[in-house]
Amino acid sequence: MNLETGAATIDCSAESQLVACEDNVVREPFIGMEFESEDAAKGFYDDYAKRVGFIMRIDQCRRSEVDKRILSRRLSCNKQGYYVKMKNHYGPPRKTRTSTREGCKAMMLVKVNKSDKWVVTRFVKEHTHPLIASGCSSRNAMDKKDRRILELSAELEHQDKLCDLYREQLITFLESVEQQMELLSKKIEVAVNNVKEIEAEVQKPSNNQ
Repeated sequence: MNLETGAATIDCSAESQLVACEDNVVREPFIGMEFESEDAAKGFYDDYAKRVGFIMRIDQCRRSEVDKRILSRRLSCNKQGYYVKMKNHYGPPRKTRTSTREGCKAMMLVKVNKSDKWVVTRFVKEHTHPLIASGCSSRNAMDKKDRRILELSAELEHQDKLCDLYREQLITFLESVEQQMELLSKKIEVAVNNVKEIEAEVQKPSNNQ
């Protein structure tokens, strides 16, 4: 899964960019910006999103093929992509819902480097829809659906962490079972060899006769 496909890169200087909303000053992401952890990057972009006027969506990630550790994460606007209507072959027809997605490409891509720092490698600032900054009085115009999406995104992230934890516990359990099976197999092999040796000793007198 390629996180970088279709994402336009904005060239930023090494200094933080600022966006003004009335009397507030918002710190803007820039390429090369570093965070101590993935959660720190999420927290920063979420705060940036609230101040600028959109809702963050915890988007795709890329994992290590060795230990399944997350190596990069894309954080997007909740209006990213387009809604794909699924055909309902069973049950009564469902009421058509209004999609909140508008194909917005705004995003921030962070990757972990060799120093275990999370670095911004791509940042797309422009949105395809109006923004409602938190510092402005119109912030309350955010609809309940967007707030619900934010809550579900947080819950999805929580469940993702639980899955990682359960996966690690399962791997540890399977490794323990494999070790026990190997140990048991060796004990059985030793027991069988002992039985064969005893049988051979028992058969010796009869063979001499």
